[in-house]
Amino acid sequence: MPIARPRIIEAPPCALPDTELMARLFRVLGEANRLRILELLIEEGELHQMELVRRLGATQSRISEHLACLSWCGFVAVARIEGRRTYYEVADPRVAELIGRGRDLLTDNAAEIGCCRIVGPGTDGGGRHARTTSTSADAL
Repeated sequence: MPIARPRIIEAPPCALPDTELMARLFRVLGEANRLRILELLIEEGELHQMELVRRLGATQSRISEHLACLSWCGFVAVARIEGRRTYYEVADPRVAELIGRGRDLLTDNAAEIGCCRIVGPGTDGGGRHARTTSTSADAL
């Protein structure tokens, strides 16, 4: 049984529609570094947080935030603790299956997904273009 750290916040279960919960599940996977963390853990079995920092080239605090999200949502768990080193692993084998299915879909749809204007760069993910600065065209 994996060792678990106590949760910082204990929240009551959220009563949300299934479609909202499903959307949130995919938003967990919708951040590139979180997805890469999962891929590395699937490939390696378990890794220490600082090894993830090194491999992803991200800051320790950023990786910590991603691990907290993945842990809270049930994607990763603490595999073991050695002194001050905490090793993480994928918590459920279905995570690898889900990512594998995503890769299968990507094989057939990579060009379309790469060119999608609704979820691509410069949008907020909901089909709206993100505002960066105000211009005179905004006043029109």
